[in-house]
Amino acid sequence: MTPRAFALAALAACCLIPPMASAQGLPAYAPINPVADSRTGLGFEPLRPPHPGGWSGALALDYASVIEHATLPRADYNLDAEILRLRLRAARDLSPGAFLELDASVGGAYAGFLDGFLNWYHRTLGITLEERDRRPNDAFLYRIELPNGVALQRRPSALFLGDVRAAVGLRHSSRVQTVLSLTLPTSTAPAGYGRGVPAAGVVTTVHLPVARPLVYEGSLGLGATPAYGALAPFQRTTFLSASSGARWRFWGRQSLYANLIYHSPYYHDTTIPALDRRELSLDFGWILATRAGREWRLGLTEDLEPGGPAVDLVFRLGVSQ
Repeated sequence: MTPRAFALAALAACCLIPPMASAQGLPAYAPINPVADSRTGLGFEPLRPPHPGGWSGALALDYASVIEHATLPRADYNLDAEILRLRLRAARDLSPGAFLELDASVGGAYAGFLDGFLNWYHRTLGITLEERDRRPNDAFLYRIELPNGVALQRRPSALFLGDVRAAVGLRHSSRVQTVLSLTLPTSTAPAGYGRGVPAAGVVTTVHLPVARPLVYEGSLGLGATPAYGALAPFQRTTFLSASSGARWRFWGRQSLYANLIYHSPYYHDTTIPALDRRELSLDFGWILATRAGREWRLGLTEDLEPGGPAVDLVFRLGVSQ
């Protein structure tokens, strides 16, 4: 399946999500860059209000353009790809203070079709990306060569199942929540995309109404993923995440949101900055809450630190409780 066909199918699926009570918070977030996503089970977990006797859910489509390059005396790294992820989440209350959450995803890694548009986008903003200038448009490359002699060439994949995640959420109050999660290695993707081992995480989120149209949400997370595969000598196994963001209802049922998300380094001693450094990203966009109880979201994620394992740009579409 091509990325365009996948995106159209995802849009149709979004329309089938049943209406539910609105959470009025920030959207969930997880890294999509394969060198990051294959290592961590952490992400931003929004506060989920009680849904007595019923299910809540969310469907999110992320499409990312990734371009990274580093040539060093003892290492080499190139990642030029477009990554697609369609993620379905479902949650059900176990009691007023606890809920169970499950999510699964399908994805793909492609040569893509966005490079021409992104070149125009960056020129319009006056941004120059040397990594993109040195690569042909719409061509796939995912290669890593490390100081210990390991050389890996990753393959594109039209469609694969992602890792499945199970979580238990604990509501300490109407404003504080903790989610304990276990991500299972169920991915059918080629090497370099799935985790290959279980990944555990715990994320605590604080939800604070600042004023009638303004809500703040922040989180702190701790995670652990065992080392696995050819990159094991360079993989970190414990991780820290943090986020700070707000949602502002500026007119009627329409809101703007922004969320600054930090993740500690995923690797060490590769000598490649894009692998060894922290990740810092800004997720922002527009939300429409409908009378039927759905929330529709259009957003972007931008890399704030080009030296880290982030992405050129992520287009985000979602519908949620």
